[in-house]
Amino acid sequence: MLSTTLGNLKLSNPTILASGILGNTAGLLKRMAESGAGAVTTKSVSLKARNGHENPCVVELKTGLLNAMGLPNPGVEEFKKELIEYKNFNLNVPVIGSCYGRTCEEYPDIASELANYVDAVELNLSCPNDRDVLLFGQNPKTVRQVVSDVKSVIDKNKLLIVKLTPNVTSIAEIARAAVSGGCDIISAINTITGMAINIETKTPVLANKIGGYSGAGIKPVAIRCVYEIARELEGTNVPIIGIGGIKSGYDAIEMLMAGASAVGVGTALWNNDKIFIEICTEIKEFMERQNYNKITDLVGCAVK
Repeated sequence: MLSTTLGNLKLSNPTILASGILGNTAGLLKRMAESGAGAVTTKSVSLKARNGHENPCVVELKTGLLNAMGLPNPGVEEFKKELIEYKNFNLNVPVIGSCYGRTCEEYPDIASELANYVDAVELNLSCPNDRDVLLFGQNPKTVRQVVSDVKSVIDKNKLLIVKLTPNVTSIAEIARAAVSGGCDIISAINTITGMAINIETKTPVLANKIGGYSGAGIKPVAIRCVYEIARELEGTNVPIIGIGGIKSGYDAIEMLMAGASAVGVGTALWNNDKIFIEICTEIKEFMERQNYNKITDLVGCAVK
């Protein structure tokens, strides 16, 4: 009942570990797969190792998290070892490799290095606390070119996912540009640019000052973005992974009805490692109660 597909990826259920949390080692990816995720996404990896931003880099808020991690990672060569180890677990849970470049020209290089070790490649064109990466994702022409360049260097059967920023005037326009460039799946949304200030010290809480806001508070924005993308891409058969504020089965159902074919879960894992099972249980109960037979019956049913 809960099984679904994203292109040639077969998922046992529509939940996916979103990039950015608990995806930086084989052991953590395994843990998420065994916790019930239908697929898992790595933290974003770059060509060379990166230390990220100084602490404090995470702030817990009432309705989510504000982070400015700065994309820390060991670099693609070192990270390949983690991906090989994950594959050796034989879990039958697809792994999506997230990558980013500091320049447009780096994206094809990093994607081609990563592609042979993952089931799908996700281009992070939307990091809110890395100005260069964010700028790539805000320009339709640049998005189209980067996607086209990456698509030309990876196997034609390897799915290419593009993760979009909500920090734009029209996310539907950016999604259309990504599809024009040849992407197979749209992932939306990444975090919303935010800030917190310590009123006692009169200084920004984050060392980087500005970060990405995620969690329950951004769900209405995410639903709106996915809905707009679904309307823009109607008839293209390009699936959407809906991300942003998902912490229950009912949140996931809402996202599916807005046009997503699967949902990414991130911040909710901060204090609940059973979230994938809980979401799937609630979706199944809803489907049985409403006489839905398959996930695709829910996808986009609210898009008019």
